[in-house]
Amino acid sequence: MRTTTSAPTGSHRTDEDERADRLMLAFCALPPSHPDRRSLREQVIEAWLPMAYRLARRYARQGDMVDDLRQTATIGLIKAVDRFDAGRGVEFVGFAFPTITGEIKRYFRDRTWSVRAPRRVQETRLAIGRARVELGQTLGRSPTVADLAGHLNTSEEEVLEGLESSYAYRAVSLSTPIHDDSGFELGDILGAQDHGYDLVELNVALPPAMARLTDRERRIIAMRFYGNQTQAAIAEQIGVSQMHISRILSGALLKLREQLVETE
Repeated sequence: MRTTTSAPTGSHRTDEDERADRLMLAFCALPPSHPDRRSLREQVIEAWLPMAYRLARRYARQGDMVDDLRQTATIGLIKAVDRFDAGRGVEFVGFAFPTITGEIKRYFRDRTWSVRAPRRVQETRLAIGRARVELGQTLGRSPTVADLAGHLNTSEEEVLEGLESSYAYRAVSLSTPIHDDSGFELGDILGAQDHGYDLVELNVALPPAMARLTDRERRIIAMRFYGNQTQAAIAEQIGVSQMHISRILSGALLKLREQLVETE
């Protein structure tokens, strides 16, 4: 006995819907090798596009997402058309609806994160959102991290990871203006690594390290790095080969590196 499933949208069926149904049934009746199957498939997809676009609009959160969601819904529709089996007694719209919405949800899961978070973290973030609503109603206050962890039967560390993942969902441009009259942008107020501190530490640690070198090693180091002389020029002044100068530099730098590491 065949059963039918009504459209989950609950909307009134139009003449276009009836035509789309007829095209779908005619498409399913054709064998895979029939020459008209490809053309009829295109007609079926075109006939059901309005339904796919309506679903895309439901999920659109802002105007610039509509085109992407319409394209995603179209992909879901094509998959539904190719996978539909009329012999199961289910109306096409009842099969296509979850197929299209599933494609849209995958789009939000995989494509809309500015920094891609692991699927486990994404699912934790969604579970936290639902738990917040439920606990807010039962507790009469905003739930704490401990409340959320107990409700979700997970650790506080995983809850914190899920909460922090929200920052990866939507990036903020460094060119975003600061809401005042200063004319500054977000990037102007962000801190950066100050290499001056490294230079201060180096200036303090370097003299004791240099004291461990011989007079000739200190002289060659000064000629090479303070005087910017080549090894060939240093060798000519010292009266040795360039290869010998290279060995002296390597040994002196190794001593300095070891001393600086010990100081740290």
